[in-house]
Amino acid sequence: MVNQRWLRIIPLALIMYTIAYVDRTNVSLSLDPTISTMMRDLAMDDKMKGTAAGIFFFGYMLLQIPGGILASRWSARKTISICLVVWGAFATGCGLAQTFGQFEWMRFFLGLSESAIFPATTVLLTQWFPRTERARANSLWLLCQPLAVAGTAPVSGLLLDQYGWRTMLVLEGILPFVCLPFWWFFIRDHPREAKWISAEEHSQLEKTLLRETADQEPALPVSLWSRLFQPSIFAMILLYFLHNCAAYGCIYFFTTSLGGRNFNGLEKGFLLALPYALTAVLMLLNSWHSDKTGERRGHVAIAYLVSGISLILSVLTKDIFWLSYTFLCFAIPGPFVAMCPFWTIPAETLPKNLVGLVVGLINAFGSGCGGFAGPYIVGWLKNEYHSTDIAFNLLGAGMLLNVALIYVVPKSKSRKPLPLPNELIEPL
Repeated sequence: MVNQRWLRIIPLALIMYTIAYVDRTNVSLSLDPTISTMMRDLAMDDKMKGTAAGIFFFGYMLLQIPGGILASRWSARKTISICLVVWGAFATGCGLAQTFGQFEWMRFFLGLSESAIFPATTVLLTQWFPRTERARANSLWLLCQPLAVAGTAPVSGLLLDQYGWRTMLVLEGILPFVCLPFWWFFIRDHPREAKWISAEEHSQLEKTLLRETADQEPALPVSLWSRLFQPSIFAMILLYFLHNCAAYGCIYFFTTSLGGRNFNGLEKGFLLALPYALTAVLMLLNSWHSDKTGERRGHVAIAYLVSGISLILSVLTKDIFWLSYTFLCFAIPGPFVAMCPFWTIPAETLPKNLVGLVVGLINAFGSGCGGFAGPYIVGWLKNEYHSTDIAFNLLGAGMLLNVALIYVVPKSKSRKPLPLPNELIEPL
């Protein structure tokens, strides 16, 4: 019984959001003209490629704030269930597009249909996992991002080689419909609604979460606008913008940077998968140590520092292919490794009724705008200079700027001893 939260909530959240990230991986491979005919079929150049990859994030930013509020005040479980249906329809539609314009609209509405999922899942985890467990809970859920690439890139590459980009996108677009019944019947919004945990664990969890919520409330009433217009929130938005510029600018142009080696789709899939497999390991180690020490900002800063330096070094060593590729393998993990401790900070420094709104706000502007700007800028610069060198240097500089920005963000409050017995707070 003591592991049921970890065995029910986390695996389903991981699988659900992994499926969401499959459509980033398969489009990245589909847009590589050396292994796919998509760019030729839809008459795209590199600038249009960046637009097609990035327009997803215009839609993605629109429902972040409403999604966070809806999950907090209504139901995270129901909000995500609705999203699963709609995003499955548009993910399939991407494979049926016959023109560049149709593909753009499908990508835009796909982003819109996925936009409430991140804040809703963040809210769900704060309702199930106390502060001492939250970075690990976040890391296990957010493993979806590297796992989606590491696990599906070779499969997507093989489908691309065998059946073409249309069939690949349609087949992988059906996955949300497969996930929906499991999500609906196995997930509950609060411990008090679940029949599969003991009365003791339910009581202790509710007491612990209520005490943590009370600790974060200000001593005197503060207006909503005063809470929102803080330098730290603007710093988190800018930080997350640069974070996503690097994450998505790299993934959509990663295989392009491997040019000149005549790799086929399956081989490029494995080359794309390797740095994301490394990412998964580093995410778990960083989040475990962050929870153990209770420190957040330093764990974020070191991830950005290694990423920024490695990305710039990958450009400087581009004439030595495998050395440059090795640096890329250490550059890719940074944004993902930083996410786990980063997303614990709003929940540990803000009142509970503000967490969903702020998470939605940060993810809307940071992920939405950054997710569009990264691929667009890389595509535009590559179109102008026929190389990703300048773009990757800019993305690396953004990672280094984030090392400073994280220290504008408030420090998480010191943790108090929890009344939970050890066996209730240690997963597996």
